[in-house]
Amino acid sequence: MTQILAIANQKGGVGKTTTSVNLAASLAAVKRKVLLVDLDPQGNATMGSGLEKHSLPYSVYEVLLGNASINVAVQPTPKAGYDVLGSNRELSGAELELMDMEGRETRLKDALASLTKKYDFIVIDCAPSLSLLTLNALVAADGVIIPMQCEYYALEGLADLTNTIERMTQRLNPNLRIRGILRTMFDPRNTLANDVSAELTNHFGDQVFETVIPRNVRLAEAPAHGLPVMYYDKGSRGAFAYLTLAAELLKKEKKRKTA
Repeated sequence: MTQILAIANQKGGVGKTTTSVNLAASLAAVKRKVLLVDLDPQGNATMGSGLEKHSLPYSVYEVLLGNASINVAVQPTPKAGYDVLGSNRELSGAELELMDMEGRETRLKDALASLTKKYDFIVIDCAPSLSLLTLNALVAADGVIIPMQCEYYALEGLADLTNTIERMTQRLNPNLRIRGILRTMFDPRNTLANDVSAELTNHFGDQVFETVIPRNVRLAEAPAHGLPVMYYDKGSRGAFAYLTLAAELLKKEKKRKTA
């Protein structure tokens, strides 16, 4: 059964796209069939996967508006082993066009329905806002992975997002659950980071991934080369961290299904 995971946080600059791209690549590396959906008009996940966002024959924009089939819009990555439903600036106009459409919150869910037998995981990279696009991701998803930096203001943003997810389960998607909180750009030498990390663990328990994504220059450099970090520098700490995250996620999924 396909697992659909939204990578979401209303705060920007926390590593959503980095996590989306590298988690997709890591799951593909362990022989899972993966689709990455770029639901951010900036199209960074598309570019970071090695696709030219301005040259896409069709993008998620056309799919959401019903102007193209999702099957023709999905593209394979050149090197990373997963598929991408790409995005570009056109998507920024989708909000207004979707407003008057019937079933505007379920457009992505409906489009993905035809692919659920093709992929083991569908990973959705969300924009840093609670927009209609992010709403579509949360309606389509089974679970949410929340990347966050261990800093004071991040805790407030996390509280807002968990409240949003709770409202979603009550109104639009009763099956939606937080699958994990991921500490990103973590520097263990930083006292505040350690304090916030401890507070997260105390409050959320096993909802916090044991895997921690470190600050790593290779993670920052890889997108400029259109590659996930494991194909840019497989020996880097960033590559190892995301492979470890994929293994932990698979272990959690197995445990959840057994339960």
